[in-house]
Amino acid sequence: MGPPVSRRVVALCLPLLPLALLAGERAAAVTLSTSSRWIVDQAGRRVKLACVNWPSHLEPVVAEGLGRQPVGAIAGMVVSLGFNCVRLTYPIALATNASLSSLTVRQSLLAHGLAETAGGVEVNNPGFLDLTLIESLKAVVNALGEKDVMVILDNHVSKPGWCCGNDDGNGFFGDRDFDPDLWVDGLTNMATTFADVPNVVGMSLRNELRGPRQNPEDWYTYMERGAEAVHAASPRALVIMGGLSYDYDLSFLAARQVSVSFAAEGKLVPEVHWYSFSDARAWEAENANEVCARASREFARRAGFLLARGLPLFLSEFGADLRGGDPRDNRFFPCAASVAAEHDLDWAYWALQGSYALRQGVAGMDEAYGVLDWSWSKPRNVTVLPRIQSLQRPNQGQFVYLCHSSISVIPSSNGMCHLMTGLCVVRSGAAAATLELGPCNETDAWGYAPPSSTLVLRDAAGLPCLRAEGRGQPARLGTKACGDAASTWRLASDSGMHVAAVEMGGGDGGMVCLDVGEDGRSIVTNPCACLRGDGTCDPERQWFKMVTSTRRVTRRPPADTIA
Repeated sequence: MGPPVSRRVVALCLPLLPLALLAGERAAAVTLSTSSRWIVDQAGRRVKLACVNWPSHLEPVVAEGLGRQPVGAIAGMVVSLGFNCVRLTYPIALATNASLSSLTVRQSLLAHGLAETAGGVEVNNPGFLDLTLIESLKAVVNALGEKDVMVILDNHVSKPGWCCGNDDGNGFFGDRDFDPDLWVDGLTNMATTFADVPNVVGMSLRNELRGPRQNPEDWYTYMERGAEAVHAASPRALVIMGGLSYDYDLSFLAARQVSVSFAAEGKLVPEVHWYSFSDARAWEAENANEVCARASREFARRAGFLLARGLPLFLSEFGADLRGGDPRDNRFFPCAASVAAEHDLDWAYWALQGSYALRQGVAGMDEAYGVLDWSWSKPRNVTVLPRIQSLQRPNQGQFVYLCHSSISVIPSSNGMCHLMTGLCVVRSGAAAATLELGPCNETDAWGYAPPSSTLVLRDAAGLPCLRAEGRGQPARLGTKACGDAASTWRLASDSGMHVAAVEMGGGDGGMVCLDVGEDGRSIVTNPCACLRGDGTCDPERQWFKMVTSTRRVTRRPPADTIA
């Protein structure tokens, strides 16, 4: 995949620039395009997609949750949870079958035996019941627009229903329910319908192509045709193209690029999916560092290589069981998050919904991956949620910031993220010599040169370095003897997330790694755990990711009293 791109960022004083654009967040009424591997606005400033998936493609063809909460409240929760966009799904039949799209929400829900959901909609969203299905989708998009939330419309399936299976008829061009001509017509109709809606910034052509008939040749034929249709109908929209094998594989693009008439306009964005079940047995039984290293290399092979070629990549589905009790997902998610953080990917988490009106024949089914709880009223797990939110802020690319001086240059630096908690390494106080976990928008900037060097705190008097004092002892900042074994750090495990040094003074001179103290907040050093071999050992407490950043962070005052 190659090293993350480092760029110098020029900070200009533009007091009238909306704060939404400064952070790459909540920038709704913009036309997006691509510049090298970044998604940018009209002025060339990066806009990072930090999205959440919201389904509207199941049998009722009604956005999930409308029977649980008012649509404005749901849109407000999207914003309050830190997401700046929604990947909103729909079936192609909604755009091609007039008898379906003209059904009212009430008629569709009752036809599927969902009288209770219809009653919930009547209480929470009474104006929706007599809207047609296509009108209800527009109303959801508009509600998101009122909260400055960007929308990517995703054609999830052809025939409404749960996705996905190899033999469900929706998998690949020419399958029972997947007529390519009808699909192109549907994309055209949907793109035309939403062409002038300012917060609809992109259209994903098709979710998770799959099945025994899939092949790259037909992929190029039909995906290029679909892309041309969307661009002709809505030239301002990003055209997002998934790969094969459930959007898991884009490796065929290494040999042949997509050929479309609008290639020079910067509108094509490849998308990829990644879940623990891609390597389920390995995550359950093998050493997590070794599995993470292998899975990260595989991600680079099947999709990440596009970044090194100067192309964008949208991780449009990834997620985990947010109840916190699945060992497989508990190991997978920090690993996937480390890749997303290292490369500062645009992404969409699966999923927003805490429950479904109807899924696979079951009314009111719970969604363990959902950010919201079953009632759609609060986050499912406030402890796990920061793992997702730590990825929302952009770290790399071209930004414009408010400042007091006329021009300043921000060099690239490293932040340290603790992937199990979603928090970052910060000083315990303004002039403290010890460290703790804190909000990533307050992270300190570290100088580090892999594979082995000192960890030097920037913006502090004397450039203090971090030292390993001993087992169970706080890692401490100081200016003495920087460069000896106790202040020379390396990434010790295959995953590259064990930050290790030789412990200072005493002991057997063995390696110790950064760890979280017993209080769950302080940063200490302990013997490095689970480096290799043992599949029962969980290393997540010692997983710290060095993340290259070129953005300005909220600095604490310079520490000028560090010993």
